Amino acid sequence: MENWAKPIPGRMKQRRPRHNASGPAHPAGTHLSHRVLLAGLAVLLLAAGAWAWTLRNTTSPRASEAPKNPDLVSPPSPFRATIENTNAPKGTPPEGMVWIPGGEFSMGSTAAAESLCGQPGVTRDALPVHRVYVDGFWMDATEVTNEQFDKFARATGYRTIAERTPTKEEFPTAPPENLVAGSTVFTPTPGAVPLNDMFQWWRYEKGANWRHPEGEGSDWKGREKHPVVHIAYPDALAYVNWAGKRLPTEAEFEFAARGGKAGWIYAWGNELHPSGKFMANTYQGRFPVKDDGADGFAGIAPVAQFAPNGYGLYDMAGNVWEWCSDWYRPDYYEQFTERALARNPSGPDTPWDPSEPTEKKRVHRGGSFLCTDQYCNRYMVGTRGKGEVSTGSNHLGFRCVKGNK
Repeated sequence: MENWAKPIPGRMKQRRPRHNASGPAHPAGTHLSHRVLLAGLAVLLLAAGAWAWTLRNTTSPRASEAPKNPDLVSPPSPFRATIENTNAPKGTPPEGMVWIPGGEFSMGSTAAAESLCGQPGVTRDALPVHRVYVDGFWMDATEVTNEQFDKFARATGYRTIAERTPTKEEFPTAPPENLVAGSTVFTPTPGAVPLNDMFQWWRYEKGANWRHPEGEGSDWKGREKHPVVHIAYPDALAYVNWAGKRLPTEAEFEFAARGGKAGWIYAWGNELHPSGKFMANTYQGRFPVKDDGADGFAGIAPVAQFAPNGYGLYDMAGNVWEWCSDWYRPDYYEQFTERALARNPSGPDTPWDPSEPTEKKRVHRGGSFLCTDQYCNRYMVGTRGKGEVSTGSNHLGFRCVKGNK
């Protein structure tokens, strides 16, 4: 799910929050827009019980099985079999990366998934399901960790956006007391609250950045294997350029997350907890009051704590949102049809989010440790997130890919 930040008292005039399953929003007005994670507009879709049955039973390789309830008439699944490339990768495998063969697959998520979430609209921008081809590539087995990012920062002297103090030149109308470096941090509420105001569980925290995940007084030491967070898009670009890699396209991310399987709801199958087992780091308990850590982690987890998917990738769902290179548009998939094949799509030419048309947003994928079916469960493999490019938060990171050259 997405998170949203409370405006700092006296900092700016509050705007209405924008929805992104687990991302923060701008604190608005004459504001530090790049300090607060942006995300998508929730749009109402209806989901019926028959569709819920369809998603669980007809979008998998077992789509031909007869329905348990003969009174239910299920529409045909839009998902067709994944056709993997057979070309072997060249050269020695890069350290920490796994080979993703690429090939042809069905990309997107159906409206049937609406019934699995407490908030509607999670699949509106992931329709229609359409056929896509991607070349083979290498992908980091895990999200980039604190110790990996520290190596980069030491080698280059790079300072992330959250570490930089905003200037009067950048924000000429902002009062001086608001020009402080920081980022957005999820803050549990003291009791149950209506889930229609995301400013209730987010705060802009002075001094919060990758080195100090919860702000001044916190430290990344002891969390070396945690995914690095408070990463804005330019920060991720700086790292991948230094490492000789790049960020994945949205199509590459989804192909990799599906692990060769067609139409599964999750990266591991169609059941959220198969045989009662947790498969990803998500939110348990009453959101946003308390994550009870039933999956073993209350909050963020070290990487690779759950079983990998079919390609050997860890945390392709949950833990932290991950940047993709594509600009975000909710209408992008509308240009595709089920039968036409898109080859190596890299996203639209320009960004656009109707909830904030002046903000430049890139795609997020994978969901985070804040995702829950009570609010917005975008750990479902075909669903999409989004974020303003200069905004980070304590549930946003990335991983790298590399071509087969």
